[in-house]
Amino acid sequence: MFAQTLGSTTLGINGALITVEVDIANGIPGLDIVGLPDTAVKESRERVKAAIKNAGYEFPMRRITVNLAPADMKKDGSGLDLPIAIGILAASGQIPAESCLKQIFVGELSLEGRLRGISGILPMAINIAEQGKSELFVAPENAQEALFANQLTVYAPITLQDAVYHLRGEKLLHSATKIPPTEIESVNTDDLADVQGQTIAKRALEIAGSGGHNILMVGPPGSGKTMLARSISSILPAMSLQESLEVTKIYSVAGLLKTSAGLLTVRPFRNPHHTISDAGMIGGGRMPRPGEITLSHNGVLFLDELPEFPRQVLEVLRQPIEDGEITISRVNASLTYPAKFMLVAAMNPCPCGYHGDSSQQCVCMPSDLRRYIRKISGPLIDRIDIHIRVPRLEYQEMTGNAPAESSAVVAQQVANARDIQRQRLQKYGIFCNSQMNHRQVKATCKLTDEAQNLLRLAFDKMNLSARGYDRVLKVARTIADLAGEETISLQAVGEAINLRNNIKDAGM
Repeated sequence: MFAQTLGSTTLGINGALITVEVDIANGIPGLDIVGLPDTAVKESRERVKAAIKNAGYEFPMRRITVNLAPADMKKDGSGLDLPIAIGILAASGQIPAESCLKQIFVGELSLEGRLRGISGILPMAINIAEQGKSELFVAPENAQEALFANQLTVYAPITLQDAVYHLRGEKLLHSATKIPPTEIESVNTDDLADVQGQTIAKRALEIAGSGGHNILMVGPPGSGKTMLARSISSILPAMSLQESLEVTKIYSVAGLLKTSAGLLTVRPFRNPHHTISDAGMIGGGRMPRPGEITLSHNGVLFLDELPEFPRQVLEVLRQPIEDGEITISRVNASLTYPAKFMLVAAMNPCPCGYHGDSSQQCVCMPSDLRRYIRKISGPLIDRIDIHIRVPRLEYQEMTGNAPAESSAVVAQQVANARDIQRQRLQKYGIFCNSQMNHRQVKATCKLTDEAQNLLRLAFDKMNLSARGYDRVLKVARTIADLAGEETISLQAVGEAINLRNNIKDAGM
């Protein structure tokens, strides 16, 4: 006998429908699964067999063949347990075959027949809704995530038996309803008002946050670089609905989405340790999974102690910084993940940390300094828009009571600048200045004559590359947006140049 059901899996950060075909024929008893299943799918043979028996149904002692179509696409994960079990029950006549042709079944089965949640439900549900399907069966812990997809009826049976009762029409399930999400824990951030002194660095962070620019902070130990970096999340605007969906899909696929959190609205802040591998940074595995740069999408990737990262890890950042995405090619699949992140990096000026410090003498040899700086390549530095020196604080700055702008005040200024950029750039499909390409820079960055002359002089003296020229213009455009100016002024260009040229004393 033959039966067919529908399941789903993930391909990158998107869902993909899987047709599960089950044929039961005479022959030596056994269950074969074909269609490029990975190890987790192959192991479903034992889970499905035990779940069907322990749920009180008969497992056919005949030759069972399960085909997962399309057959040329690698299938991974345990979410195909449920559609395989439903298909076997339908092919053996224990469920009406016509009752499971239109529904989508996704879930892992325990040996006793209970449904367990899996990762990646949100992209599957969105894809299912886009395909015009209307009913989805998932585990109870996945129900709220699946309901993010519009125009989709979600059922959450606790056991395989509950699903069978519903398909037989004996005991119908109630469709799941949305539950208001619990309070989302915000990212652990510092307030800018708590950072003593460092007026120039705070201004640089405000500009970086307003335009989504990459920033590098160089300074001695204890000058406040890490605290400044952590405070940047407190000034970034909330994500739009589209951005939230993108980030939530990524965290769903990665298995990092809390079941009660709802859509993620706080921008990601990722802070990987410097021992991370290049695969951990960009993603990888036999079936590629998202890495840190994808988990930072629409948020912040903070690399503390930048020169301590392996050189190959830093070099893999170059292409995603430029393109906003990363393509990972493996034998089993070639997948493209989004990677539009804001790079925030911090480092000491030398191995001992005190090169150029006014209070403590550097003990590094010139060769040590050159070796330390060479860990960061010129092409990577060229892709960082803002280079800022964070000096040691003086006693008066530590004990002073001068009022400082709080993150709430700065966040409002950043939000206003982002609104200006969104209105100007929405026709290009982007939302902040850092995402502009060369053509868009030429179209949107109009300079006064004085600003043009200054930029020409800086281009010659600083030996700017074409990329560096565009990045100076992008930062100047953001400074003008913060000031509410349509045309980029001499002052905006001067500040943008200074923010890219003020760490020469740090040996770079």
